[in-house]
Amino acid sequence: MHTRSRRLPTTLLAIAIALALAACGPDASTPDATTATPTTPAPTAPAPASQTGTDWGTIWDGVPAGFPRFPGSTTADDATGTPASDIYAVPAGDPAVIAAWLQTAMENATYSTEGLSGPFEDGSFVLDSVGDTGCRIQTTVAPLGNLVLVTVLYGAECPAA
Repeated sequence: MHTRSRRLPTTLLAIAIALALAACGPDASTPDATTATPTTPAPTAPAPASQTGTDWGTIWDGVPAGFPRFPGSTTADDATGTPASDIYAVPAGDPAVIAAWLQTAMENATYSTEGLSGPFEDGSFVLDSVGDTGCRIQTTVAPLGNLVLVTVLYGAECPAA
């Protein structure tokens, strides 16, 4: 006796369901979240360094990488809103020692000392430095509570920051 296999209708039914599900899925020409390749945005050119006019003269709104900075300092905001190229705080330092260190560091960085003034009544010092092509830099070292605030004005004649 010969019996007919019932597998054929079950297999055909499974194929039909698979085809129906594939037809309901995403279009193969449109990538979905699982197959899409993430794109990286094109790199943007750095913004050109800007300048600001001050009573002292026009300054860059930043200092170049590697510009002398007292060790152990941290970036600070100037609460007075006075424009500066760089402002940083030194914890519990002596303004005279910091000013002397900055004078030496500036000279080692090829800036000549035009003058070191102070201490003024508030205990601050002002270091005026000059570089090639008329580059002028003024650094103020001022005690402020248990910190010493260092403010740098990096002149517009100096190489771009």
